[in-house]
Amino acid sequence: MASLTSKPRNFGAYSHYSTPCTRTHQIGALFLVVSTFFLTRLFDHLYSVTPAIDLTHTYSSSVFTTSDDGAPRWPERGYGSHLSLKIYVYDENEIDGLKELMYGRDGSVKTAACLKGQWGSQVKIHKLLMESKFRTSKKDEADLFFVPAYVKCVRMLGGLNDKEINQTYVKVLSQMPYFRRSGGRDHIFVFPSGAGAHLFRSWSTFINRSIILTPEGDRTDKKDTTAFNTWKDIIIPGNVDDAMTKNGRPDVLPKPLSKRKYLANYLGRAQGKAGRLKLIDLSKQYPDKVECPDLKFSGTEKFGRTTYFEHLRNAKFCLAPRGESSWTLRFYESFFVECVPVLLSDHAELPFQNVIDYAQVSIKWPSSRIGSELLDYLASIPDRDIEGMISRGRKIRCLFVYGPDSAPCSAVKGILWELQRKVRHFHQSTETFWLHNGSFVNRELVHFSSWRPPMPLP
Repeated sequence: MASLTSKPRNFGAYSHYSTPCTRTHQIGALFLVVSTFFLTRLFDHLYSVTPAIDLTHTYSSSVFTTSDDGAPRWPERGYGSHLSLKIYVYDENEIDGLKELMYGRDGSVKTAACLKGQWGSQVKIHKLLMESKFRTSKKDEADLFFVPAYVKCVRMLGGLNDKEINQTYVKVLSQMPYFRRSGGRDHIFVFPSGAGAHLFRSWSTFINRSIILTPEGDRTDKKDTTAFNTWKDIIIPGNVDDAMTKNGRPDVLPKPLSKRKYLANYLGRAQGKAGRLKLIDLSKQYPDKVECPDLKFSGTEKFGRTTYFEHLRNAKFCLAPRGESSWTLRFYESFFVECVPVLLSDHAELPFQNVIDYAQVSIKWPSSRIGSELLDYLASIPDRDIEGMISRGRKIRCLFVYGPDSAPCSAVKGILWELQRKVRHFHQSTETFWLHNGSFVNRELVHFSSWRPPMPLP
């Protein structure tokens, strides 16, 4: 081994001409390294920072892929190449208490009344599944079980109070052997309002494993726990008025952009919500740009359905802030008057995101930045870009229409695809056991076919 005092080795033919390294050289080299480091960081920062508003992005030609018949195509991975599903729909007469969840304690709530408003999806999904080719009358071959209930409507119309809803649900569930067999994992419930499954106060005890269909996603911004679970539950579209979604000619037709009076509008009530109050103030500051009429619940000044949509179509952008909860029906209504929806609800979840690219048909803006900055941004968008978003919106809005699954594109067709992805065969629960011959028994060793309600629930 060379000693510390040995002469430096000659590593090349040109070492003969090397200049001794002085302290000045060392300082210069260090300065060069430090300068290079900071200049590199500076250029990285300049070229990597994205502008607050990027107006240069161009979209692909299609908002979603389609099959040969023009229907939206679900990705094969996780869904399969075609729908293959069997759903059992409980009959209102086979379980004591189910009628109360549909028509109230005395049967006075009419189905026609429950078809209106945001809770109409509860009725429509039930009726459409009853007519579906994927419905089965045999429980033993069913992949999933649908539990019909119109509790949001029933509650709003005074048919049941919160305590009665809770008690009736528990009574109904205790009469379902197949619910007990799987711990509820293969059972489907619809909760169509902002309250979600919280309408059933004991949901977390009894149906926390079940599949919940709801327009409302994560509610931890308002409650300690959320009834929505990404892995098992499904976001569904809001229920847009049939007069606007029917095939052919809707009651209110869109206006050409050039004939729309306002840049943006908000058609809703304040309800003491921060975002809504900001929009109302904005309309007062810029009345020529933002329409925000004072909507009434009743009386001669109350907007009828036609008047509402006539106002909604009179702006290029329809502003959709959150209300009591994150989801907003206005987001879906906007597509049917060809007004670009601007989502002002940070926690909102949207349906069918595996097939719809919402960035191509809508705008999501931070609710904390509602003000003139928002209006300046919207005003900067060229009409050709707005027309492009509207055109792409026409293609996807069929997924917001509660039509039959026989149609190439409908909300129920989309829900069925999502349900197929959720199918899991859990023929066991804490009260289900099996023997050497494959037979299922309960804790008392009674065979599954002999289980008799009411059955104990957790």
